[in-house]
Amino acid sequence: MPTRLELNITPEQAADVESMEIIVKNTFSGEIGFIQKVKQSIDARRTPISIRLVVDVYLKGEKPETEIWRAQMPKIPQQKSAVIVGFGPAGMFAALRLLEKGIKPIVIERGKPVKERRRDLAILNREGIINPESNYCFGEGGAGTYSDGKLYTRSKKRGDVRKVLEIFVAHGADQRILYEAHPHIGTNKLPQIVEAIRQTILDYGGIIHFNEKLTDIIIQDNAIKAVQLNSGKEIATNEVILATGHSARDIFELLHKKHIAIEAKSFALGLRVEHPQSLVDSIQYHCKLRGEFLPAASYSLVEQANGRGVFSFCMCPGGIIAPAATASGEIVVNGWSPSKRNGKFANSGIVVSITPSDWQKYSHEGPLAAMQYQQEIEQLAYKSVAKKLKAPAQRLADFINKRESTNLPDCSYIPGIEAAILDDILPNEVSKALRIGLQEMGRKMKGFLSPEAVLVGVESRTSSPVKIPRDKDSFQHPDVKGLFPCGEGAGFAGGIVSAALDGMACAERL
Repeated sequence: MPTRLELNITPEQAADVESMEIIVKNTFSGEIGFIQKVKQSIDARRTPISIRLVVDVYLKGEKPETEIWRAQMPKIPQQKSAVIVGFGPAGMFAALRLLEKGIKPIVIERGKPVKERRRDLAILNREGIINPESNYCFGEGGAGTYSDGKLYTRSKKRGDVRKVLEIFVAHGADQRILYEAHPHIGTNKLPQIVEAIRQTILDYGGIIHFNEKLTDIIIQDNAIKAVQLNSGKEIATNEVILATGHSARDIFELLHKKHIAIEAKSFALGLRVEHPQSLVDSIQYHCKLRGEFLPAASYSLVEQANGRGVFSFCMCPGGIIAPAATASGEIVVNGWSPSKRNGKFANSGIVVSITPSDWQKYSHEGPLAAMQYQQEIEQLAYKSVAKKLKAPAQRLADFINKRESTNLPDCSYIPGIEAAILDDILPNEVSKALRIGLQEMGRKMKGFLSPEAVLVGVESRTSSPVKIPRDKDSFQHPDVKGLFPCGEGAGFAGGIVSAALDGMACAERL
């Protein structure tokens, strides 16, 4: 059995393997055979800043019992198959788990493989032209591939988080994600990892159809019999894992049209705030310059305003703001960071919880009401600027003080920003809560309300506005045998790791 040690060391010592090993040897009595990092986090509550490091120390001749995940699928012709709709984290990890159980996954992905998808993103950023099937939300790897790759999750009880991380490592991710407190892969590295996972699925007998979109589900006697695709192809199947993501509005409309029960679901709505990264560093690290051994600083903020939660979402140190719309005539923003997080800006969603009373005020009713409310605000954001994909923006200080911005600071949003009154886009109750919440955040983080900070709208795809119900034991839809609602799009996940866990859990139930 290993001995677990908790150490407080300097950032310089944490960055140097030899220095770290010397400290462990000076702390541990016995002949060391192996040192395994378990957890590493930054303690910036006081200066000097330290690194909290947890390690397991093995005596000579001992080694960890667990190894990094490796593919162990049966290399036999699968007698059974199942369809997976969507090849984001939920779909990918569902496919891997089915293969481990000897079941052939047949994956339907409306978008393109990652390399082809990259070209569509370049056109989107450069020319403001959206491909509705290939964008920041749709395509191989889902929304996660080109939107950051954060792997932190609170869903520790929903499955084997370590296994998810190990699968990423086995396909090219840095081993640091196994022990960092807030693991992150980076948008620049995720595409290659996604391609490697795809290859594993293909190598063990899985089938993946790109550029194919689900258009109908054939149901007989309340059970699935087949799925139909936009190409005219029909695939016979008795089981479908529906892992289409939070932006597949056509799928929600299809389910509603077929009288398959779905529900309007609360989500969050707001703006994305951007600061110079150097400013966030100085606030969080209590110093003028961060230094080379500390990562770009981040923050996590939560407030209450008029009975609503106001909170930071998907904070991206050293990152950029990206256009995340999936159809023309709408503006949606999201954020991502490269693996080094070395950009000059930091951005984060600052969003407000939205409940049924909000969309009901705007005469939206029924299971698609929250989605329609969300869509309406995205279209208002587009109309406020109406220049390709330029996004409406306002200096943070001007938004707080209800005044127009006569000029705007530099911003990482590639299509460009245009001065607008954000109160004219957001519902009044959302603007009020944001204003209160932002001021409270400024009291906690001195300097947060900087005149250099800019708000960009709208951050509206925080989660699915629709929930697809399922039985808590079988994970099947209560009305349709063989239909397994899965991941973010069904309302059962929020992020890469939780979606992957849910994908594996659906595969287990299947």
